[in-house]
Amino acid sequence: METKPGLDLTSVMAVLTLATGMVEAVSLLALGPVFTAMQTGNVLFLGFALIGEGGVSAVATSLSLGAFVVGNIVGARLESVMDAHGRRWFDIALFTEAALLAVAGFTAWGLDMADGPPSARHVVTTAVVALAMGMRNVTAMRAKVPDMTTTVATRTITALVSGSPLGHDAAMGYGSGASGRRSIGVLTLFAGGILGAWLLHLDWSPTAVLLLVAALVLGLAAAFATTVRHSPPMAT
Repeated sequence: METKPGLDLTSVMAVLTLATGMVEAVSLLALGPVFTAMQTGNVLFLGFALIGEGGVSAVATSLSLGAFVVGNIVGARLESVMDAHGRRWFDIALFTEAALLAVAGFTAWGLDMADGPPSARHVVTTAVVALAMGMRNVTAMRAKVPDMTTTVATRTITALVSGSPLGHDAAMGYGSGASGRRSIGVLTLFAGGILGAWLLHLDWSPTAVLLLVAALVLGLAAAFATTVRHSPPMAT
């Protein structure tokens, strides 16, 4: 990948991780509770809902899971076809994600924070966001930036601790210098969650936060498109 000075794919993934934290703040605090990017949580939520415990919606979690899977399929088909034809799949994927998040934001126009069972528009908004996050997961996995999945932190935390002087595990990267990148992955997700929750606390609407995230991803896509000459290779 040829880039102009200052562009770093790890930094791009860090910003996307920040965006994920903001999106999940909206999903959990305003639309659900329901996950849109971290689908492990939805698998558990769906189990809780089927038993009738936890106050979570089986409909919202099921549709989020389903939309996420559709996003995986769409992302894999779109990005692999573009890649096979030598086209710029990475920034196009980000433009598509930004568009979907904008659609989700406008779908949520006028919605209040969910109080009790989510309304139909809460659920539809959740599904559109999950669709975008399903595509994002494909994008992140295809880019293969080590320790920067952009949507989960469990494996990154495990690698960070195990590969630190405390864990001293060479198989987990001890001595490789990967701890900085891993720390960024965890901290940016944390920061995104704080930022999203803070904006909601300041009475920002779900629409406003989602549109802000869409603008962030759009700006990132535009910056990447204007500074990278070729599609990003699979990082090693």
